[in-house]
Amino acid sequence: MVSTITTYKNPLIEQRADPWVYKHTDGFYYFTGSVPAYDRIEVRRAKTLEGLSNAEAVTVWKKYETGPMSANIWAPEIHFVDGKWYIHFAAARADQIFAHRMYVLENDSANPLEGEWIEKGQVKTDWESFSLDATTFEHKGAQYYVWAQKDPKIEGNTNLYIAKMNNQWTLSTPQVMISKPEFEWEVIGFLVNEGAAVLKRNGKIFITYSASATDYNYCMGLLWADEDSDLLDPASWSKAKEPVFKTNEETSQYGPGHNSFTVSEDGKQDVLIYHARNYKEIEGDPLWDPNRHARAKVFTWSEDGFPNFGIPEADS
Repeated sequence: MVSTITTYKNPLIEQRADPWVYKHTDGFYYFTGSVPAYDRIEVRRAKTLEGLSNAEAVTVWKKYETGPMSANIWAPEIHFVDGKWYIHFAAARADQIFAHRMYVLENDSANPLEGEWIEKGQVKTDWESFSLDATTFEHKGAQYYVWAQKDPKIEGNTNLYIAKMNNQWTLSTPQVMISKPEFEWEVIGFLVNEGAAVLKRNGKIFITYSASATDYNYCMGLLWADEDSDLLDPASWSKAKEPVFKTNEETSQYGPGHNSFTVSEDGKQDVLIYHARNYKEIEGDPLWDPNRHARAKVFTWSEDGFPNFGIPEADS
């Protein structure tokens, strides 16, 4: 039993929305996230989570001037799969700045801050429409892809889908919808389910996701399925009726969401990585407000085996 819960200094990294942290077998934490200019992908690494704050941010890829991948580079995630590094990200076009599609980069270097990142192309789903926030995970020898996409036949912005993968840039099964915005807290400003992150624990597959507009209404929801169930069957998935992590006025934390998961330096505590602002009112479109800062918070587990994220902690 962990006697003392670690607390991290927050913000962990300023002006980095959609934060993704991956702790590798080499002992380093690797970090990437959306930069305010939405024009490039950066990766940094450190031996400690707080060390990421001052670690050198290495630009590993830049957007094009025109055509695919020329605008709004959003929500990169770095993964290590079958001995290679991959970055999943979404990008639009300079002439259609919200026509996002999902793309993949590959690097076979031991250290992803070095070597060459090769473009593996667009991940093709069942239809061409607004899509973003892809994540990937392994379960029982199969690789899965979870992402947000606009179904042309469903009113709203994005739903969550899952499919199996042949490799990190090719799906091998039809996509299946596992969640759509339906509750009051998922449809404020926009009808949004996005930013999925996967956690395997206690005999279950948990997926957190974010909902509503990117202002103070942004919050996190939770899906779960039994680890022995068919993850491609929508009936396998259950959904929390209330948000599991949301704005807290008392700690001055607004719109927490788009999270990832990692563990503490000793590996004994689970850590939620997420972004939030420390003020409520935003001038103009919140998408262009740069102050969604990356943050870290240890979370615990309830007796019934579910994550307990608590409330977003105040700035240190």
